[in-house]
Formats: sequence, C-alpha cells, structure tokens
Amino acid sequence: MDAPGFTASLVAGGVAGASVDLILFPLDTIKTRLQSPQGFNKAGGFRGIYAGVPSTAIGSFPNAAMFFLTYEYVKYLLHTDSASHFRPVKHMLAASAGEVVACLIRVPSEVVKQRAQVSASSKTLQIFSTILNEEGIQGLYRGYKSTVLREIPFSLVQFPLWESLKALWSWRRGHMVDSWQSAVCGAFAGGFAAAVTTPLDVAKTRIMLAKAGSSTAVGSVLSAMHAVWRSQGLAGLFAGVFPRMAAISMGGFIFLGAYDQTRSLLLEVGRKSP
Repeated sequence: MDAPGFTASLVAGGVAGASVDLILFPLDTIKTRLQSPQGFNKAGGFRGIYAGVPSTAIGSFPNAAMFFLTYEYVKYLLHTDSASHFRPVKHMLAASAGEVVACLIRVPSEVVKQRAQVSASSKTLQIFSTILNEEGIQGLYRGYKSTVLREIPFSLVQFPLWESLKALWSWRRGHMVDSWQSAVCGAFAGGFAAAVTTPLDVAKTRIMLAKAGSSTAVGSVLSAMHAVWRSQGLAGLFAGVFPRMAAISMGGFIFLGAYDQTRSLLLEVGRKSP
C-alpha cells in the first residue's frame, strides 16, 4: 500500500470512529449501566447519559485510526488473489492485529468513560486523576486483556462477514458497492457480532468497574463470567444485549460506511494531486 493509502486509512478510520462514538454515546451509557453490578437505576438510570463523553471525544479518533491503519496494512502484507479461499482468514488476522494495537489507546479511554457513566456526578478529569493516584498507569489498563478477548472474537465475526456481504452484493450487482451499501452490510455484520459477544462485554464491564484489589478486578474473563452466571444466570450474561446490538448496528452503518466513503474520497484526492 502506498503512502496515500496509509494516510487515507488513518484519517478515514479516525473520522468514522469519532463520528459513531459521539453520535451513539447515550446508547453506550445505557448499556454500561444495565451491565453494572449496582444495577441500572443505582448506576444513574437515564440521568446524565453523556457522562464520560470527554474521554470518548479524546480517545475515539486515535483509537479508530490505529485500528484501520493496522487492518489495512496487515491486509496489504497478506495480499492474496481476490478469488482465494484465504481471504476470510486474511480479514480475521488483519482485524485481530488491529484490535490488539487499537486497545492500547481504547482501554484507558474506556476505563475512564465507564466509571464516569456509572458515577455521573464525578467529572471525567477527576476520575482520571483518582485512577492514576490510587492505581497508577496499570489502573488505566485494567481490563486490557478482557477488552482484547472481547474485541478479537467480535472482529473475527464482524469484518469477514462485512467483507463477504460486500463481495456478495458486488457480485449480484455487477459493480463495486456504494458507500451506503457498505454501510448496510456493516449494520448487519455489527449487530450479529454484538449479540454473540455480549457475555464477553459484560465480563469486561464488570472487571473495569470493580473496586481496586477486589477478586473481580484482578480476575480473569472466565471468572467474571462465572460470577455473573451464578448470581444472575443467562439474563445477566446478556445484560444490555439490545442497546448493544442497536448501538453497534447503527454504529456499523455509520462507522464502516463513513470509513469507506472518506477513504475513497481521500484516495481520489490523492490521485488528482500532482
């Protein structure tokens, strides 16, 4: 991939990520409060649904930019014939690598955001300072492993499905899909991936919100899921599944559609530039 291609992926990913995270922030807050161990109402209910938005505003652009830069670069390194059966594996590997890199930025932003979402009276900067003072840098990365373990399975489902739906639509129509068609494929892929990975999302939320030093805070994803299963059963493991599916379906439509559109425009501008 040439330099304009890398730049286009970086900027397009950042624009798409910032757009979807800010537009759908209220749904994310509702999902987090549904998954909170203190319960929806005690976590804030429908009050202050924009609590934690500064953390998202700061982290979303670089997070999404790094994901798509890594995703496109790994696809470039693993270049295969368009008809090859290896293509879905290539997309899975590229998406997994993108998630590992992006989570280095996403997790600190997510930790601060989620604590603000369940403590609407606390300011984002105050929460950030408290984490640093009480837990140090490692406190900002609490839940890194659980986030990666959530995002990789999510991407293993979403991105190959998105690419396959686009390829099928292109084949049926006889030409490359438009940006809105890519967005529709992204909505279906995102909603399905969101549903099947909700238990991992619940475990990640519990780990990030747990008190420092508690068994949940230092435990594994499996132990967090087991604790939820024992206390709340299957309903607890799928807490927040509908707002999560709604947010990620709409997010997939905006995110992947905006990414394709922005990247195409930037590449077109790059071709026209001397």
